[in-house]
Amino acid sequence: MVRRSRAPDRMVGDYLTHLEKERECSPHTLKAYRRDLESFAAFCHRFYGEPWDWTRVDRLGIRGFLGEYERRGLSRRTASRALSAIRSFYRFLAVHHDFEHNPVRAVRTPKREKRLPGFLNREQMEDLFEVAESAARSGDFEALRDLAVLELFYSSGIRLGELRGLDLDGLDLLADQVKVLGKGRKERIVPVGSKAVTALRSYLAAREQVARKPGADRRAVFVSRRGRRLAATTIQRRVRQLFTAAGVDGLRVHSLRHTFATHLMDAGADLRSVQEMLGHASLTTTQVYTHTSVARLKEVHRRAHPRGG
Repeated sequence: MVRRSRAPDRMVGDYLTHLEKERECSPHTLKAYRRDLESFAAFCHRFYGEPWDWTRVDRLGIRGFLGEYERRGLSRRTASRALSAIRSFYRFLAVHHDFEHNPVRAVRTPKREKRLPGFLNREQMEDLFEVAESAARSGDFEALRDLAVLELFYSSGIRLGELRGLDLDGLDLLADQVKVLGKGRKERIVPVGSKAVTALRSYLAAREQVARKPGADRRAVFVSRRGRRLAATTIQRRVRQLFTAAGVDGLRVHSLRHTFATHLMDAGADLRSVQEMLGHASLTTTQVYTHTSVARLKEVHRRAHPRGG
């Protein structure tokens, strides 16, 4: 016997609390799932009318919701993520609220369009570092910090949230490595190159004075002039400013992670090692960088081979 659900928004709230407290999902994942489920609930209000609850949802309703995403011009990747959120939500209802009704079983996941991740080529990276290094020569605290951020992103391939959450006890500059807390609160050790270590040492020396300020976060690696842990939006904005100064358009902070992986694959790194450094749970996720490398090699062949064009 299926128990009648409580208010749909209350059920979503229960689920998001479960993700945060028990599954320890990242704030980014929570935000995405909240947005998708609230959008789905709003669609159900229109589609089924009042009153409605989660037991009324059927295959047609879910297909209609996905069709609305398509009409709005959203990507299949976005639709797949939304369907994944709904599927996970109904699994939660089955386990924690004795739901037998699961309309998602009858809905196929939309085929994702193949999209290669954006990345910077070697010349663009050289231009980017030239801009950051030039600014850091002034000894300005923020310029030294921005160079260290850029070096660490490119040297380790860590995510934005992982860099922001990095604490001093996660740095081991003698062993040239950092310990980061990734998705699902899984820890991993990532090697760091010598240039990144040099930039980090210079920044940390400047950070010592900032860390003495009242209210400063003494644990955080990357801090503001006031000593507070940097917000993700601040890191994004500062990196975008470097991109703009170097003439790099249309890319974002996450592109540095893609660049790290692509350049490793281009240089002959094995897929398993790249997977481990990126912290991917599945090798399939990492395999996109083999496509990127092949695409680049095809372009090199087309331009360089006498009969390639």
